[in-house]
Amino acid sequence: MVKAAYIHIPFCEHICHYCDFNKVFIKNQPVFDYIDAFELELSNTLSRFPTDTINTIFVGGGTPTSLSIDQLEKFLEIIHKYLLPLTTQAEFTFEANPGRLSQEKLQLLYDRGVNRLSFGVQVFDDNLLEKIGRTHRAKDVFHTIELAKKVGFENINVDLIYSLPGQTISSFEKTLKQAFTLGVQHFSGYSLQIEPKTVFYNLMRKGKLALPTEEEEAEMYTILLKYMEEYGFYQYEISNFSKLGYESKHNLTYWNNEEYYGLGAGAHSYVHGVRRANAGPLKQYISLIQENGFPFVEENIVTAREKMEEELFLGLRKSSGVSKQLFKEKYGQDLSSIFSKEIKEQVNKGLLIETDEFVRLSQQGKYLGNEVFQAFIQ
Repeated sequence: MVKAAYIHIPFCEHICHYCDFNKVFIKNQPVFDYIDAFELELSNTLSRFPTDTINTIFVGGGTPTSLSIDQLEKFLEIIHKYLLPLTTQAEFTFEANPGRLSQEKLQLLYDRGVNRLSFGVQVFDDNLLEKIGRTHRAKDVFHTIELAKKVGFENINVDLIYSLPGQTISSFEKTLKQAFTLGVQHFSGYSLQIEPKTVFYNLMRKGKLALPTEEEEAEMYTILLKYMEEYGFYQYEISNFSKLGYESKHNLTYWNNEEYYGLGAGAHSYVHGVRRANAGPLKQYISLIQENGFPFVEENIVTAREKMEEELFLGLRKSSGVSKQLFKEKYGQDLSSIFSKEIKEQVNKGLLIETDEFVRLSQQGKYLGNEVFQAFIQ
């Protein structure tokens, strides 16, 4: 039974230089038409794939809070109509950008049941913020998070990015020290990935993007781990750190290889053993829903072997690793017998730790996670 829903809002007030998510500049876009199409998709999805309860909703983008008050109001009404009330321990997350989020919007989100905010802060160096195409500045972060707390939010995540063009190890340390003064409950820390169709990708191809070396990137990750531990945030996933009890329940759905609805343009879903991808372009997304009731452009039935592989490369992202007992309960087979060769190889390389109860990444393995994950894919 599906317990989680991801909803994609593809609109942005500004396009960042590193972002390859499905998004469009919001000016002159058919936002209300998009919200109408989303409602039809949601209604049809719940009819075709019913569930008794939803435990987590994550609204991402784009920038969901780029919607106007009227648009947000209508969107949240739809969520209430079809997905609420959630369970008592449920998590309802909205992604947001610091600097352009008014108290009025924050109050609306809070009043309509949103109980977790995720802010794309990235860095506290104003020069770097400008260089990566962000419109907010460090002072905006403090102001917006203060506003969110004033409204009543008590579960806030801050996204940080390191290994940025021109970023030094000492400037990254300064960013971390400033981040810890915010009094938030969760941090995500990612190294910059250069993706095709982004400003940074084009600059890199022209030789105009000066990035830190691999050694400097690894050192920044080491510093990230050190500071998080010092400030009382425990690492429960390769890139995620929280105070106890504030782990992202929604993201754990992915890492636990559980099923979820994916709604909106460009969203991906995993329901009844099938992974589906929605059309990304707005016009195509809206017209497919109007014609067929669903916006799917890709459907892949996940084989038994693929499910087990995904259990490994997703589950190993968690600090707790993959439980042998849970693996046996889910797939009726022993983890050690299915992947004995792969596990042994990675243990011998010092990248995996195996005990009677679980398999998990070693400290060294956290730096070379992708190499380990690849070992479990045929």
